[in-house]
Amino acid sequence: MNETGTEAIRAALFSMQDPGYQAFQSALLPTVDAETVIGVRMPELRKYAKKLSASSAAPLFLQELPHSYYEENNLHALLIERMPDWDSAVAALERFLPYVDNWATCDLLAPKCFSENLPSLLRRIPGWLMSEHAYTVRFGIGMLMRYYLDEQFSADYPALVAGVRSDEYYVNMMIAWYFATALAKQYPTAVAYLEERRLPEWVHNKTIQKAVESRRIDSRKKDYLRTLKR
Repeated sequence: MNETGTEAIRAALFSMQDPGYQAFQSALLPTVDAETVIGVRMPELRKYAKKLSASSAAPLFLQELPHSYYEENNLHALLIERMPDWDSAVAALERFLPYVDNWATCDLLAPKCFSENLPSLLRRIPGWLMSEHAYTVRFGIGMLMRYYLDEQFSADYPALVAGVRSDEYYVNMMIAWYFATALAKQYPTAVAYLEERRLPEWVHNKTIQKAVESRRIDSRKKDYLRTLKR
């Protein structure tokens, strides 16, 4: 991307800066250098992404990696989200994933066209789960949680998540989040993973903690889940 375009987009982001929010957001992102967080609130960033997506600057910006600022990465994610074509969105996503360096940008990635291409999406998920890049793995688990715990659910899918082994905190947190959500939506299948101790101990206990905190699980089930703590 030409320097003029880079500078214009960065200037636009800084024009939306909220210093108080910058401090708040930085504290939530321990893996991100605070000096690279501008402090743009998400509603403002979404509005800007909508405007930018209709301009000739958007495809040029998507070619420029790595970015220098946290909000530039989030803007990149939001531009991918707006892509209506499956092939284009996947190509852009695959190019971007290796540069994702934090949980917030990772969890922001949710291209709208994915919901219309669930069989194709499912075929890609095992590859993401086997990645050596933590946030690519987290993204793959997030896709299984977002799209395949309701009508599209299969008992094979929790097995994919349970098979992930990682020392990365943000991967293990996502595994726990997945199983806590599965306990709310697919309880008989999910609870067996706790009863049979098929998850690492930390993930097992974090799953129970998150499930007990959930408003979607009734008190009787919560009482039972507490008895499964390791």
